[in-house]
Amino acid sequence: MQRPRPWSPLEPMKLVLSSGSLYTLPLEKVFEIAKDTGFDGMEVIISYNFQYLDEAALIRDLQQILPVSSLHAPFFELDGWGNKIDQLKRTVKLARETGIPLINFHPPAWMGFEFRFWRWFKKILDYQKEIGHDEVIITVENMPCTGDFKVNPHFLGQTAAMIDFLKEHNLYLTFDTAHMGSSKANFLNDFHLFYNSGMMRNIHFSDYGYGREHLLPGHGVLPLTRFLNHLRETSYDQALTLELSPHEFPSEEEGIRESMMEIFEYLCQETRFAGGAPR
Repeated sequence: MQRPRPWSPLEPMKLVLSSGSLYTLPLEKVFEIAKDTGFDGMEVIISYNFQYLDEAALIRDLQQILPVSSLHAPFFELDGWGNKIDQLKRTVKLARETGIPLINFHPPAWMGFEFRFWRWFKKILDYQKEIGHDEVIITVENMPCTGDFKVNPHFLGQTAAMIDFLKEHNLYLTFDTAHMGSSKANFLNDFHLFYNSGMMRNIHFSDYGYGREHLLPGHGVLPLTRFLNHLRETSYDQALTLELSPHEFPSEEEGIRESMMEIFEYLCQETRFAGGAPR
């Protein structure tokens, strides 16, 4: 199988792999697979790997394999990492220490009774200055609708309200295609609203369908090829982060590598230019 050509400055969109896509494997192995496939960088989810150790040293070791483009703050309890507010601040601290340019976190959940987090969340006037210290880009993620009645259990579940909040608090966005698709299979109108706000700095890319998130493109119902073509044609120049469920891959490493190469080739075909013109 021919290896896809590498990214060049003429093609500013970065293709990134989320460590969550293969979280059943050791982090070092995930980085090696991403590097061998051709990804430009990794988004690392802060998970159980970051308990009881020097997290900065772990990140620096991983950076020797492939650049870390972003960190995803924890979305579950980790020993020693405190509550959601503490987790966010500690993730920013780790990013600053290791030179990682962007972090992402989930907004407070009203269904999870995260009202203390919500009160704090609203009080921040400028996330880039107060939380990111103008060194790390701070992004929040749009969240999915769940259950039979398709309810969004998080605050800022409506697109218009979220855009207003982003602008008022200088908070950037990580747009998740599967999360948006969980409520609107044809999510492109809402994507355009977010895109035109100027607040988008990262994209989590995967399919959605039949009540399941983070599927391989084509395994769900979302218009993902049209979405990727739009990114290419509008010269989107931030990260496109592939965030899949590990259940989308075979169990053995050889099969994982083959599947990863196939999806990477698809991403290259649909997002990158050859000779200065769309393919």
